[in-house]
Amino acid sequence: MTLTDDLHAAATPIWDAQLEHPFVRGLGDGSLDVERFKRWVLQDYRYLMEFARIFAWAVAKADRLASMSWYAMVLDLTLNTEMGLHRSYAERFGITTDDLEATPMWPTTRAYTDFLVRTSADGDMADLLAALLPCAWGYVHIAKHLAKGEPPEDQRYADWIQQYASDEFAQAAEWLKAELNRVAAGASDEKRARLTELFVISSRYEWQFWEMCWHGEAWEP
Repeated sequence: MTLTDDLHAAATPIWDAQLEHPFVRGLGDGSLDVERFKRWVLQDYRYLMEFARIFAWAVAKADRLASMSWYAMVLDLTLNTEMGLHRSYAERFGITTDDLEATPMWPTTRAYTDFLVRTSADGDMADLLAALLPCAWGYVHIAKHLAKGEPPEDQRYADWIQQYASDEFAQAAEWLKAELNRVAAGASDEKRARLTELFVISSRYEWQFWEMCWHGEAWEP
């Protein structure tokens, strides 16, 4: 059993709950209300803006040139490619770039991204990767599960599944898993417990993100 196997085992109930969430199930069978998915598009764009900062911290904290290069590449792709594709994708739901830029973070998005950025800034590379993985690995896990069924008739949902189930995203998740296993090799029991805690917290935020997009959120006065 590798460290990442242990982390996944600790969070399995949460990951299973994500697969059963009505948002995820509706995405898979095409029954998801478009307005609910628009919430995801808007909040995920704001999430990506903060997610990019994690890779900036990763470049600074990396212990070898090969890792620095990989993180820098992903940072560039996130800021200059993925977010551009996200804007194009949003247009298919009638969401303009101005809408994306003007959307305030909802409470869960703010809490999750603040947790990720703080962990990346204050922790070591193993902490950063443990907090990051439930997003990068989790989306591949969900998309591959959904890809086992018939593709939804709404091509926009089918494209979401195809994108996150792609070899490109799967390979990135596998690289990150291998990197965490490498940098945390020989970690003490106390450190492994800390990494498990971070992984589980991020997994819970991933589930809560679906909840937020399903029900909607607002800041109380």
